[in-house]
Amino acid sequence: MTTETDMSIATPMVMPSKKRRAHILIAGLGNLLLQDDGVGVHAINALKKDVPQGTCVVEVGTAVLDALHLFEWADIIIAVDAMRAGGAPGTVYQFGLEDVQKRSGDASLHELNLVAAFRFLKEDHHPLITIIGVEPEIIDYGMELSSIVADALPTVTHRIHELVAGYRAAECSPEPE
Repeated sequence: MTTETDMSIATPMVMPSKKRRAHILIAGLGNLLLQDDGVGVHAINALKKDVPQGTCVVEVGTAVLDALHLFEWADIIIAVDAMRAGGAPGTVYQFGLEDVQKRSGDASLHELNLVAAFRFLKEDHHPLITIIGVEPEIIDYGMELSSIVADALPTVTHRIHELVAGYRAAECSPEPE
């Protein structure tokens, strides 16, 4: 049974100029060779069967710094990664980058690399970042997800579709006066 935990605090959505659609990057993080640690990459592979329209979907894996050019391009980043946060295996979390920075002692190695990578972005480029974490069950050599984490993938892809739809709806709403 997959449970969901929303660790995010309502953060005001900062959208790019109304002159163009936001560039949305969906990035799968993790080591595909370490079972549940590769959940981000597995999620991207599952998402490729039904890519949200107008997004760039990329397997980043553990090469976070190699994706800097994509982070520069993006206005909105949705990153998916394994995350130990004390929940039951298969629990799906959602939070912002600032939450990872606050709890860096518990965050995964990839999330810390993600935080470090954003330090290399241009000072005037601040994409909106949402991280979807999945509590792993097994971190050991192997390329298959544990069954409980594999069962969480539909929840992860559904959450991504909801986020993208929300961002697109915000682009279409009138600006406050």
